[in-house]
Amino acid sequence: MSLVTRHDVEAPAHPVLVVALEGWIDAGFAAATAASTILDQVKTEAYATFDADELVDQRSRRPRLRIDDGVRAGVTWSEPQLLVGADRLGAGVALLVGPEPDYRWRAFSAEVTALALEIDARLLVGLGGFPTATPHTRPVRLASTASSESLARSVGFIPGSIDVPAGIGDVVGLGCSTAGIPSVGLWARVPHYVAGMAFPPAALALVEGLAAISGLVLDVEDLRESAEAGRRRVDELIAQSSEHLAMVHRLEVQLDEGDELELPGDADLPSGDEIAAELERYLRGEAQ
Repeated sequence: MSLVTRHDVEAPAHPVLVVALEGWIDAGFAAATAASTILDQVKTEAYATFDADELVDQRSRRPRLRIDDGVRAGVTWSEPQLLVGADRLGAGVALLVGPEPDYRWRAFSAEVTALALEIDARLLVGLGGFPTATPHTRPVRLASTASSESLARSVGFIPGSIDVPAGIGDVVGLGCSTAGIPSVGLWARVPHYVAGMAFPPAALALVEGLAAISGLVLDVEDLRESAEAGRRRVDELIAQSSEHLAMVHRLEVQLDEGDELELPGDADLPSGDEIAAELERYLRGEAQ
């Protein structure tokens, strides 16, 4: 049984395939905001839709029920989709969006690879964000998970070897690179203390990184304004605590001295619970 239904839609020539599936690590909602920015600019059509019943745990990602005056009006199902369109200059874009599958990852990856070959994708770019020990007062840097050394160098990377849990974007990227399609994951390094809230500077770094590596023409002015406002908001939150100000200063010194930042899982990074507790304290201080 096929996992995908193709629609009667023509794909643009040699598109860049952008993977921005929901569910895996996305600190600061970087990938979600970047994907939304792209979709606001690119008029898309559904080229293919994946069978959510075969891929998604509906109890953990429940569909949305619309109720009008007490009457059920319909259910909206969340399902992975491949959308196609073009940027402002006509360059092809394909976006893989929707929920990250809970099941059948190998089969899903094989189907996406087949679709990428079918539409003659010239490059696959995955989007994501991870929390790390970096200050919000510095430009957001990207780290790569790439199919080649040249692609990794063009984005930037964290030296050394490390084993981390995989997201579906890198599984699909590996499948596509094996089939001859270059692939690179762009990962925004997000300050750990804003990982649980929207942090537009991280999304801006992803969109600008995507444009730089793919040649796509994307308008980032609105996102840049949101990024500046987001940084100001964090400044206000941090300023309420001398402890937090000292923490940011230590991170600035560490970064300015050239210390390499670690991927999630490093013992020195706060846990998700600790990050959430920090954010709750920030928000309580803001409300006072």
